[in-house]
Amino acid sequence: MRKITKALAPPPSFTDWVRRKPADQDENQWFEALYQQQQWGIVSDLSHCNAHEQFYLCAYCCDRITGDSADTVNEHVEARKLNRRRSLDHLNIVASCKTKKQCDAAHGSQPLPLTPLMSECETELRFKLSGRVEGLSDRAREAIRVLNLGDTEQNNKALIEKRKQLVDGLIWANYGDDPDQLQLEEDAELIRMLIDDLARPQNGKLEPFAPVLSNILRGRLAA
Repeated sequence: MRKITKALAPPPSFTDWVRRKPADQDENQWFEALYQQQQWGIVSDLSHCNAHEQFYLCAYCCDRITGDSADTVNEHVEARKLNRRRSLDHLNIVASCKTKKQCDAAHGSQPLPLTPLMSECETELRFKLSGRVEGLSDRAREAIRVLNLGDTEQNNKALIEKRKQLVDGLIWANYGDDPDQLQLEEDAELIRMLIDDLARPQNGKLEPFAPVLSNILRGRLAA
């Protein structure tokens, strides 16, 4: 995960929809009405706004999303069934990928104790060059389980392999060395430069899984 700062205002079309909520419907019912009434323009505005704010990375796995309905869904960090009153709260809605059996599709209505809205999401998850992720706290381990973020190949081999492949590609592009031979411990300044580069969007976008490699490199600095 990468810390998401909800600084952008929600799209005007969504704000207008919230204001139009009938008195006889609660927040969850009115959010569901977006889809029941096929208000696809509002749904699209919301997902594109969140994707833009997240530099076009999934809120959970940090893979590439476009904001389009083909690969992006409006995801409630605190599930609507757990807190119906936050169904229309833009601060509770992020853009997630639509990958089967992970992220939004795995979350469902389960409580999520560690979220991308918390700064600790960048320190309580530890990523490895193998593509696996490890939870450093009970809530991190639970978040990995809930979102199926790939702590073992048995749980999510596809994500682990994709993460490793793209992280290896980022290392080649930014460091120019064999990822298996990555030895940066002796050059802290180079590591810091790479972390800064990885956090710098190009044309409003971050590279897929760039926060994962940043996490790995920060681990090298702390070692």
